Amino acid sequence: MPKRRDDAPMTEHQTDLPLHKPHEHYQPSDDPLTESQRFYEIMKQRRSIRYFSDRPVPRNVIENLIAAAGTAPSGANKQPWRFVAVQNPAIKKQIREGAEIEEREFYERRASETWLRDLRAIGTDEHKPFLEVAPWLIVVFKMMKDDLHQNDSDQVYYVNESVGIACGLFLAAAHHAGLATLTHTPSPMKFLAGILNRPDFERPYLLIPIGYPAEGCVVPDIQRKSLEQIMVVDR
Repeated sequence: MPKRRDDAPMTEHQTDLPLHKPHEHYQPSDDPLTESQRFYEIMKQRRSIRYFSDRPVPRNVIENLIAAAGTAPSGANKQPWRFVAVQNPAIKKQIREGAEIEEREFYERRASETWLRDLRAIGTDEHKPFLEVAPWLIVVFKMMKDDLHQNDSDQVYYVNESVGIACGLFLAAAHHAGLATLTHTPSPMKFLAGILNRPDFERPYLLIPIGYPAEGCVVPDIQRKSLEQIMVVDR
C-alpha cells in the first residue's frame, strides 16, 4: 500500500480514486529552513517599478514565466486564466492611450481624497509611459467559463482566488529570473478586451509591464510590515 511522507497508510478511498497517480514531490537540495530563508532573501528584494529599460526580453523567457504561473492551484482544476503577452509597439501604444483615459478619470473624478492622499507617497499620476517602454505587457484575463470542451461542464469556481494565485506565481518567477514588474490596474479595464480581441467570457484582471529596470531607476521609500504584524500563531 502507498505511504505518505509521515508513513501513515493511505486509506482505501485514497488508493482507489479515478484518474489519480503517485505524487512526485519536489525535493530541494538543502533542508527546508535553509531553502525557505534563501527564497525569502531573494523575494524581499522584489519591488514594483515604473521606470523600465527597453532592453529586449526573449519570448522564451516570457513563456517560461507564464508556464510557471500556470502551475497555480485552481478551483476544480479549471485553470480560469489567460495570459496575453504583448510586444507589438502599436498595440502597446493603444493600451497606454486607453489606460491613460481611465487613469485621468480616476485622478480627476473617481478617486476619493483619502485614496489620493494615500497615493501621494507612491508618486503616481495619470501618465503611464512605462506601458510603451517595457518590452512586454502581460494582460491577465480571468475566464468566466471553461473553454476546454473535454470537461464535463463549462462552470468555473473560485475564479478571483485562482487567478490571483497564478499572478503571484508569475511575479515571483519574474523576479527570480532577474526581471522587474508592475501590477497595474486601470479601472475599468474593459478597454483591454477590445484592444486584444478577447471573447466576452474573458474579463481583464491585471496588466503587468515586465522587463529590466531603467538605469537609475528609483522606487518609493516604503517599509513592509514586519513578520509579527502579518503572522499570528494559534497557541
